[in-house]
Amino acid sequence: MEFTPRTAIVTGSDSGIGRATAVALAAAGTDVGITWHEDESGAERTADEVRSHDRRAVVARLDATDLQGCAGVVDAMVAQLGGVDVFVNNSGTGANVPFLETSLETWRTVLATDLDGAFLCLQAAARHMVAAGRGGRLIAVTSVHEHLPRVGSSAYDAAKHGLGGLVKTMALELGEHAITANAVAPGEIATPMTGQEDEDPQGTHRPGVPLGRPGDAREVASVIAFLASPASAYVTGASWVVDGGMVQMGPQAGSHLRSDDWRQG
Repeated sequence: MEFTPRTAIVTGSDSGIGRATAVALAAAGTDVGITWHEDESGAERTADEVRSHDRRAVVARLDATDLQGCAGVVDAMVAQLGGVDVFVNNSGTGANVPFLETSLETWRTVLATDLDGAFLCLQAAARHMVAAGRGGRLIAVTSVHEHLPRVGSSAYDAAKHGLGGLVKTMALELGEHAITANAVAPGEIATPMTGQEDEDPQGTHRPGVPLGRPGDAREVASVIAFLASPASAYVTGASWVVDGGMVQMGPQAGSHLRSDDWRQG
């Protein structure tokens, strides 16, 4: 079955990786549903970029912690777009709090955003894909912390590990419908989430990263665009690390640390 994506939804696409992904998918020929949580004007700027590629953009607010309503937002956007061939779950949050000081409220907010809401939105999109019978692409933006933990990120690490596992199970169960499911696991990317909005990562030195710098959101978006394309038809259940080699530095970095500063996050 030939898969030709025509419609996509990218959550959290008001800035950063989400915006870059929406624009990359538009450039590849898809109409795009754009969601925002707090920055409506940012989402409208993303929509303008999508339309600059002569593709249709629809915009909606999505609160991933609204577990009763977030799937309904996906359903409504699918109706507006006339279907969904590609769904990119990019919405996420984190908390830099030591494990012993992490409150249940913080834990639940991060898990609700990064895992519970992701599950509901991915499930809603998958149901539409199965009903349409044309196949599809489900892509979850996780993190290098899907694979490796970070001090001060117990809730985030747990959520991203869980999301990575969910993707693998979706790949097993949805393959018979010609739907692939993959994760993209960014390292440090110059985005608002890392306090580097609109910065050129080429000018920032990161000695602990083999490529020596943070990534650009467009470098993550290009991997997502591949996974959303016909060219990725035989790729499913994988986690694509986009981190400049960061995760390869475990033993190497560990043997070169000269203080216990890392224990403070």
